[in-house]
Amino acid sequence: MKETIKKLEQLLKTGFNYMSQSSELELSQKISIDKWSKKEILGHLIDSGINNLQRFTEIQFDDKPFKIKTYNQNGLVKVNDYQNAETKEIVAFWLSINNRIINVINLQTENTLNFKIELEKDNISDLRFLINDYVNHTEHHLNQIIKN
Repeated sequence: MKETIKKLEQLLKTGFNYMSQSSELELSQKISIDKWSKKEILGHLIDSGINNLQRFTEIQFDDKPFKIKTYNQNGLVKVNDYQNAETKEIVAFWLSINNRIINVINLQTENTLNFKIELEKDNISDLRFLINDYVNHTEHHLNQIIKN
C-alpha cells in the first residue's frame, strides 16, 4: 500500500497546484450542459472520497463480504451545487477527505486488506482492490481536469 499512498499523495499535490493556478472561469466552464465543469469533477471526487472513506472504515466492523452500496453521482454533484461553490472551499475539502483516507489506508494490515467485498452479486473482491480502484478513479478524473 505504500506505493498506492505515494500515488494518492502525488495526485493531491498535482490537483492542488492545478486548481490553485487556474482561473475561476476555466474551472467553471462547461463544454456542454450535460457535462461536468472542472469544479464539478472535483466535487464528484469529493463525493467519491466521502463514500469510499465510509466503505474503508465500515468494512472494518461490518459483516463480510462487505456489500458495496452505490451512490447517485450526478445527483450528488447537482445537490451539492459544486458549480457555484467557492473553489478554495471545495479544494480544501477534497484535500481534507483524502488526507483522512490516507490515514485510514496507513492503518490497514495484510489481514484487513484481504477483507472481502461484494461489488455486485457474485462479484467478490477485497479491500486492497477497493483502495487501489479509488486511487485509480481519482487519477482518471484528475486527468480530466488537468488535460481538458
